[in-house]
Order: sequence, then structure tokens, then C-alpha cells
Amino acid sequence: MAAPTWPYGSWPSPLDAALAAAHDGRPEYVGTVGPEVWWTEPRPAEGGRRTLVRRRPAGDGAETAELPPPWNVRSRFTEYGGLPWTGAERAAGGPLIVFIHFADQRLYAYEPDAPGSPGPRPLSPLSTTGRGPRWVDPVLRGAEVWCVLEEFTGPAPTDVRRVLAAVPLDGSAADDRAAVRELTDDRHRFTTGPRLSPDGRHAAWLVWDHPRMPWDGTDLMLAEVTGDGLLTGARSVFGGPEESVAQVEWASDGSLLAVSDRGGWWNPYRVDPATGWAVNLCLREEEFGGALWKPGLRWMAPLAEGTVAVLHGQGASVLGILDPESGDLVDAAGPWTDWQPALAASGTRVYGVAASPRSAYEVVELDTATGHARVVGAQGADPVDPAFYPEPQSRTFLGPDDRQIHAHVYPPHHPGCRAAADELPPYVVWAHGGPTDHVPPVLDLHIAYFTTRGIGVVEVNYGGSTGYGRAYRERLREQWGVVDVEDCAAVARALADEGTADPARLAVRGGSAGGWTAAASLAATDLYACAAIIYPVLDLVGFAEETHDLESRYIDGLAGPPQTLAVVSRERSPAANADRITAPFVLLQGLDDAVCPPAQAERLTAAMRGRPVPHAYLAFEGEGHGFRRADTMVRALEAELSLYAQVFGIERNDVPRLRLRLERER
Repeated sequence: MAAPTWPYGSWPSPLDAALAAAHDGRPEYVGTVGPEVWWTEPRPAEGGRRTLVRRRPAGDGAETAELPPPWNVRSRFTEYGGLPWTGAERAAGGPLIVFIHFADQRLYAYEPDAPGSPGPRPLSPLSTTGRGPRWVDPVLRGAEVWCVLEEFTGPAPTDVRRVLAAVPLDGSAADDRAAVRELTDDRHRFTTGPRLSPDGRHAAWLVWDHPRMPWDGTDLMLAEVTGDGLLTGARSVFGGPEESVAQVEWASDGSLLAVSDRGGWWNPYRVDPATGWAVNLCLREEEFGGALWKPGLRWMAPLAEGTVAVLHGQGASVLGILDPESGDLVDAAGPWTDWQPALAASGTRVYGVAASPRSAYEVVELDTATGHARVVGAQGADPVDPAFYPEPQSRTFLGPDDRQIHAHVYPPHHPGCRAAADELPPYVVWAHGGPTDHVPPVLDLHIAYFTTRGIGVVEVNYGGSTGYGRAYRERLREQWGVVDVEDCAAVARALADEGTADPARLAVRGGSAGGWTAAASLAATDLYACAAIIYPVLDLVGFAEETHDLESRYIDGLAGPPQTLAVVSRERSPAANADRITAPFVLLQGLDDAVCPPAQAERLTAAMRGRPVPHAYLAFEGEGHGFRRADTMVRALEAELSLYAQVFGIERNDVPRLRLRLERER
């Protein structure tokens, strides 16, 4: 029997917004504690907190959430966070876990198996100034935990210092800041946590300074660890202002490994600590690293027998085992098409977080002795029949000057519906955040929310995205608001020209930097019928003045130096060019957003006053940069769908109607 015919966009879907929100987020920060595997996991229905999950090797290997509400294992370091926990197996009493609690940003020690354990106990002090101190990327060393300390020195987001520090495990620093030992000075603006050599005699870490971002240039620092726990003779041995070192680790034999893009691609190197001489271990035009947005990301994990687990690829990463002596690289078998930079290793086993177009991100174990890979954690039941999942088509389009643009096309898909043969589907162009980031072709229920209703989605890895080498990233240098807008438009036009998408029903959407691209697209072109703009950058000058310290000089590379920023901002900022916006839009904003503060959204809505452009502004209390609460995500998805339905002329009665207002009607 032929499937019934429904207009595109009106298909009935088994995937509602509540179901998509309930499965939002992915496991992160996988680590091993003895034979056990631990990781953090989201809980959207519990206010968006992240819990710490433990998988024991004995019995059936069941996983348990070790920390009940309100414990929230997440750091606010530079507002984006980073590795928020570490652990070690104790000779008696089970594991010792140290983690950062989001609410107060203190370090806590927790011994879950200790008899009569009272629960987590604080190790670090509360702040008397600003929004800290904050901690990230911890490692246990003797009677201390070594990590990065971020400490505010004044009221401005840029009044901040960062150093490596040691916090005693006995709790003596919980009420005494003086008990925290600083291991380095604050001559460098940014730093990752220390990596200790197998013999404990050396420490390595990464640093960089304004105006560079970590994908522009970083230095690998090396120091000796003295018998009384001091760092001495710190010096740069690798990297530099034009070379991005994304990760440093010690191999089991004491050699130093690093991931660098000195050859145009992030490749793995062995570094001589004495001379800085480096040997490329696997010369390929592939990425073995990525943008270091958060300390503690791991694209490689050395194994005890001398091989190295690595993530590599173009546009998406697969897991492989690299022999550093021969350069041989053998990929793990399995259905997973993308791995997140969260590798951990124990013995012959490698753990990571992987997904595919048919499965969301889950914790996977690879036994390198047998080559067998299996899911060991965070495996969720399919919320709907997998027959409803969209099938991505990874394609390369041509943009201005015949430059290549990588994208993933998700056509409308429903096993029980089809549209009339003479109807073309509406399409939404998704611009990812970052903008120094990328999106892989994996299952995303937020995409499926639209494709199951008959609305196509295309995710564009526009110029500036990671995953395709340094030259591809550099396309966006001083061209933000130009190259990204042009690339998204080129993909949208190509889909329309080839008869894949309805040229009259194209939309653009994005969050964070993608929100900038969506809004800038409305101001720069009449290609799109509407837009969803989510916690965006809307004013370049305002962003440089108001955002957090990490990105306060990001604009230098994206739009140009401070002396020309005012001119560029007037030319490209959506808030400064609101008179060019004629298409309807919905603007979604978290009121606690310290990265793209609400002032950005408020400037655009103020600029729209008196203009006959239907739009809606929804602000969410308790949400920061990136929505985490289930109720927020439901409201946001339904508002976005209602916008498309109204603009594209689609009949839907399964979502509340979004009120699009005309400012002249006030």
C-alpha cells in the first residue's frame, strides 16, 4: 500500500519536543579508576545538571549514577568548563574521586565506598571576589590534587588570572586560600592542567596568550618536579605563536607526545624534551586533534605496550591504534562514524564517546588485544522506531571563487508519509557555533524533529570550520560575517538550483556563532524566508567589550584588529544593520549567558522597533550559553517549528502558536 500524501512540513511525527529534549546531551570526560570506567552524563529533566556515572567491571557491569541531585559535576572555567573530575584507586576503601561542583565551583573529594562515608567534602575555598575561584583539569599527585586555578581579581570579565595550583586533599584549604600552593606564575593568560611523566619527575602543559586563540598558537611547557613538589625550570619546548599544539601526553616509556598543526594538519609528534626536535608519527592530511575550547579534551591516549589510541579523519573522527615506531594505523571496527575527544586508556582497553547516524553518543570500549569493540555505557533505547531517523548525505559544494564547502544534507524522511511529486520541501540551513568548530554526520534528535515532519536540514561546515586543515580554518580570518554567510548561502542556493529544496521556503538557524551567521544572513541577503537566532553574537564591538575573557580578543582574528573593529562592526553587525532585515525571525536567549550576554539580543530587538518585521524574542531565566533544561529546549523547539509553519504556510496543530509581533503595532 502506498504511503499517504501529505504536504511537506505537515507530516505527523512520533518525535515530539519533549522526547527530543529528554535525550539531549551526551556523555563526556571519560576516565578510568583502576578497572572501572567513569564519565559525566547530562540530566535535562533535573535542571540540566551533569552527574558522575560509574561502571564497575564485576558482575553484569551495571552503570550507576554516583552523585544524586543537587550535585552537578561541571566547571565554569572560562565559562566553557573543561575536565571536571579525576580519580584514583586507593589501596583500601575503593576509589577516591575529586570533582568540581557547578553551584559553588569548589573542588570536592568523594570516597563512595568508604564505610560510613558522609558524602563529598570540600577541598577548596569559596571566593571573596568575583565568580571564582574556579578549577579545571585536575590530576592526583600524592596528598594533593594539581589543576588549573582561575581567580578573579576585579569586577570585569577580563579581571582574571590563571595558574597551575596544588590543593591539599586533607581539606585544609577549604577555608584557607593560603593553603593552596601556586605552582606557576600568571605570566601566561591561559593554561591547561599538568600532565605528569610516568616517573613523576617532569610536568608538561600548554599555554597561550591574547590575542591568540588555542587553535592559532600555543606553547608546550616543560618543567622538572622537585622532591618537595615544586615546578622548576619551566620552558617552552614545542609550538609557538603560529603553531597550534592541541594536546600533550606522556607515553609509558617516558617519551613526550604532542598533537600539532605545524604541517597544516593536526598530526601526532614525538618531541625531544631537551631540544624540542619533533618527529611526525603519522603524516597525513587528516586531523588528529581539534580546537581546544576546553582543557582536558583528549584526541590521543597512550597505551601501556607503546601504541597510541588516536582519533583522526576529515570532518569526523574515527578511532585508530597507532604504532609510533612504524607509523602503522589500524582503525577500530564498528558502526560508529564519529568519536568525541574524550579518550581514556587502561591496560589494553581504550574508552571513548562515539555515535553514528543510527545511534546517539555512547561510551564505547575497544579491547586492543582482540580488536573487539562494544558499548559499555550511556546506551539509550531508541526513543522512536529507527526507521524515522534521517540519513545524512555528506557532500561538498562550491562557493565563491570555486572554494569547497563541506556540508551534511538531511532530507525529509518519514517511513509512512510522502509528499506530492510536484512539491519541493522547505529546508533549514544550520550554521554551527564556534565558529572554530564543526558538525559530524551523526544522529541528532533535534534534526530528526524537523525531518520527520517533512522539513529538510542541511548542516554547513563553512569556511573557518575545524576538521579540514589549517588553511580551511584560516578562510574566516577577518572575514566573519562574510565567508560564513556566503558559504551557507551557496549551499542553500545549490540545493534549490538542483531541485532538492524549495527556493521560496529556505530558512537559516544557528546558536552562538551560528546565531551571528543566521542574523547576519538576514541582513546580507534576501535568500531566506525566516531565521531562528539562538543565544547569538549580534554586535562585534559589544561582544568584544562584554564577553568572557577567553573570547575577548577572538574578534581580532575573526573581524580584524581593535583599531578597525568599529568600522567592521558597522558594516557587518546585525544590530547595526537591522534596517536591512526584512524576514521574520525568532530570537532565543538565556538570561544568565556570560558568553553572549542578553544585552546583545536586546540591542537587536531595540533596533527593530518601528519596523514592520514579524519577530519574537523569548528569554529564559536560569539558562546560560547553551540550553540545558528540558523545559527550555521544548519551548525553543516548538517556537522554531511554529515560526517555520507560519512563514512556510504549513498547517500544524501540535505546537503552541508563536506570537510574531510587529513593532509598529505597539
